[in-house]
Amino acid sequence: MGAAANADARAEVDYGLFGPSSVAWRLHKEPGLLIGGLRALMYQALHPLAIAAVEQHSDYKKDVWGRFNRTSNYVMVTVFGATEEARKMGRRVRAIHRPIHGLDRVTGLPYAADDPVLLLWIHTTLVESFVLAYEHFVRPLSPAAKDGYVAEMVRQAELVGLAAEQVPDSWAANDAFIDTQQPMLQLTQTALEALDTVLHPPLSVLRRPGWWALGQAAVSLLPDRAVELYGLRRLPMAEAAIRPFASLGGRLAARVLPPAPVLLEARRKAAVAGKRF
Repeated sequence: MGAAANADARAEVDYGLFGPSSVAWRLHKEPGLLIGGLRALMYQALHPLAIAAVEQHSDYKKDVWGRFNRTSNYVMVTVFGATEEARKMGRRVRAIHRPIHGLDRVTGLPYAADDPVLLLWIHTTLVESFVLAYEHFVRPLSPAAKDGYVAEMVRQAELVGLAAEQVPDSWAANDAFIDTQQPMLQLTQTALEALDTVLHPPLSVLRRPGWWALGQAAVSLLPDRAVELYGLRRLPMAEAAIRPFASLGGRLAARVLPPAPVLLEARRKAAVAGKRF
């Protein structure tokens, strides 16, 4: 009776969109993916329509940590949370996006936050950034693992209103979509302000050196064109020194910092089913 009940309990575990055998769970349990998130914000800001939607419809400069925490929570809940939790997050994001539209003052083009092209720009650059951060600061990924991760994250993209067939499902396809947006990228004052916010958020003096290192690690992952547009300089020696520091910091954070509650719950569910990740 007890064994049968335990088997039923394992069968009924709701792992959400992914699960303990997914590449998504393997990647997103690592604190080092924070660097990927910073890299994505920097890269995304170079798309004038994407950053216009943020600049004209949010107070991110006054609420830097609030926006950062909400974004981080969205990623963690949609990756590790139960199915309905993830869907609820998606409904909330779609509701926020729906009324956001306007005219970009730089290009003169109209934008809408729920435009599939802009949603794909955000999605593909975020997926790419997480993979690059994992590869550089955690451990290498095989081509199959990268393809698997991109394919899995189609489920997350559907939450914000994209159709599965619109979303790249391989590493090459993800890269190909990003390439289609290169002609749109340009340096704007709003992009520079966003970059400055990412690199210099409000922090105590003691925490600034650590954040500086994270920011430089993120810059090291940017493509050459983004670096050139921002007028940044590659510092190979500094990048070489920062990478082991960032890798060590990620490993220490995984041991010392308390995991997000949704990650703890995911681990509990996995343990109930006799799985580990």
